[in-house]
Amino acid sequence: MDVTAAWLTVSLATTTTLLLAATGLPLAWWLAAPYGRGTGLRGLVEAICTLPLVLPPTVAGFFLLVATAPQSIIGRLWGRLTGGTLPFTFSGILLAAVLMNLPYAIGPFTAAFAALDRRLVEASWCLGESRAATMLRVVLPACWPGIVTGLVMTFAHVVGEFGVVLMIGGNIPGVTRTLSVALYDDVQALDHEAAARTAAVLVAVALLTLVTVQRLARRPAEKGTAR
Repeated sequence: MDVTAAWLTVSLATTTTLLLAATGLPLAWWLAAPYGRGTGLRGLVEAICTLPLVLPPTVAGFFLLVATAPQSIIGRLWGRLTGGTLPFTFSGILLAAVLMNLPYAIGPFTAAFAALDRRLVEASWCLGESRAATMLRVVLPACWPGIVTGLVMTFAHVVGEFGVVLMIGGNIPGVTRTLSVALYDDVQALDHEAAARTAAVLVAVALLTLVTVQRLARRPAEKGTAR
């Protein structure tokens, strides 16, 4: 197995998961709100966040490649800020991974927040707690199974990301060559032993993810039964 590709994959998955935790939790809280401003926009925003589930990765990769090209608005802005480019860089595949994995984070986050008894939140406000304190002390502890599910699903899906990474990142060792791309290379080179080792790692990650998600899903039911 390509150790450099494995390290790059873990770095990509970890960074993507952290970014989606930071941006996805506030967005999911807004999407799950039963009232408030922007109600009419929620359906559109939710549809955009879900779009990567039905969009072929190669199609998404193509549009991202065009949108982040050096001559594009995004590409020129990025060039002014960093002096570099987005395509065929780690930053480029990170952007692609964040966008393509929105539904794997937003979906579980939103479902967990929507299932929360809003009376707990209102009671916390009535007791004088700020919105930030209510989120930290009431919402996140009550919704942690759904939140962890979203984070785990995001991490695992990034580990197996292939089409969009290959389209926008190419196959540059140490820069954009992830495990899934390395597996593709091994098969193309007829190195089936190396391909089998890499595939086994990817299968193990997928299986561990499913077991984790299933255990998290059982926790609320087990607590309810115990009561």
